[in-house]
Amino acid sequence: MPGAKGIHSHKIFKLGKAPAKRDRRNLLFSAVLKRPPPAPPAYDFDLEHPGTPTPMFLNDTYGDCVIAGRAHQTLRFEKLEQRSEIAISDKEVIDEYLKETGGDDTGLIVLDSLKLWRKRGWRAAGARYRIRALAQIDPGSEDEISSAVYLDIGVGLGLLLPLTASRQIEAGKPWDVGKGPGSKPGSWGGHYVYVPAYTEAGPVCVTWGRKQPMTWEFLQKYCDEAYVIIDAVKTPKKRRGLDGREIEGFLAGLEGAGSPR
Repeated sequence: MPGAKGIHSHKIFKLGKAPAKRDRRNLLFSAVLKRPPPAPPAYDFDLEHPGTPTPMFLNDTYGDCVIAGRAHQTLRFEKLEQRSEIAISDKEVIDEYLKETGGDDTGLIVLDSLKLWRKRGWRAAGARYRIRALAQIDPGSEDEISSAVYLDIGVGLGLLLPLTASRQIEAGKPWDVGKGPGSKPGSWGGHYVYVPAYTEAGPVCVTWGRKQPMTWEFLQKYCDEAYVIIDAVKTPKKRRGLDGREIEGFLAGLEGAGSPR
């Protein structure tokens, strides 16, 4: 598989998103978004459900950002379902990462990895977790992203990070659109992050052991793929906001066609 650009170009912040893969057959989030509760101007899952950690998951050593993002989302899914913290180990994250890469630290194709999460799940905190569905989201839609976060689903973003983003995070600043040659999309490399929060200024992701805010303008310029990963539709907010019949109909079509997706 094609490797991730810039995977080890920084002494701390390792990248790991390989070039985006497209599939026109993907379920669209807009097709399953029913009548979500009106999203407030800002929302943070971790403030509403205190105590959720933000581990590095060895993303300072390996280009495992795709699986680290999965782990951050799994922590939050299970916080809702089990009403407690589960303990995902670094070893479980790296074991899954190297299993999907074939043993080499090359990074991952986001869509392929998400499909594996749906089909066979992954082992975390000593148990196996599978998601119900994944849906493609329009990264340019602030409303869709805010709705997904407010519904306690969150969004996985594939970013073509510019070199200016490296300087901004080192300085403890939000990611914003920069100027000059270092502002070119992908000039640093590809990265995957999970978004459990947003403000009026833009999304807030979990990456490299911290919360990193970005502007909406940054998202629109540097995001080349975005997905909503849907677990059980059981909470009141999810039942009101998501069309469960549409999701089940899509999944039945996959099974009926024997699709490998």
